[in-house]
Amino acid sequence: MKLPLEFYRRPDPVAIARELLGKYLFTYLDGVLTGGRIVETEAYAHLNDQACHSHLGRYTARTRVMYEPGGVAYTYLIYGRYVLFNIITNEAGKADAVLIRGLEPTEGIPEMLLRRGLTEVQRNLTGGPGLLTQALGISTAHYGLSVAGESIWLEDRGEVVPEASILASPRVGIDYAGADAALPWRFRLRGSKWTSPAK
Repeated sequence: MKLPLEFYRRPDPVAIARELLGKYLFTYLDGVLTGGRIVETEAYAHLNDQACHSHLGRYTARTRVMYEPGGVAYTYLIYGRYVLFNIITNEAGKADAVLIRGLEPTEGIPEMLLRRGLTEVQRNLTGGPGLLTQALGISTAHYGLSVAGESIWLEDRGEVVPEASILASPRVGIDYAGADAALPWRFRLRGSKWTSPAK
């Protein structure tokens, strides 16, 4: 079942980030279906979170989409090379987001290998936020696109992830966020080989 937009428009990005573990992310681009099971996420809150791009109401050409109703893609380039895929959450004007960091590939694996320039299935196919976007064909062109549409969507396939299977730890690469860098808002499925290697 495709996740409805209402799923993303709730007020707690931390809860949404946890609940996205075990859900499935798909893209259908140029007639090719690719996707897999989400195994790692990070939450970002517009209130009291210096790591969030919309902290203190920051509104720029890049963050503009964060202020839309939840359920749209927030994609941007880092290091001039990697695209990160975030899903905007909460209601319009309350700019929260969830970053998708790791994916267990299940569909369209030959195409994902091709996009990543790999010859065999291994962790670096989709085990990292910039790797999974490359594998799924997600680019900055998908900025603002609905994540309940025909090109990008998420599905609930009925998997129930027990609390004991979720690892919560600080987020990655946000040292600039001061004390907020220690918030345990990075969520991983315990034992998954598809989570990113970041400590």
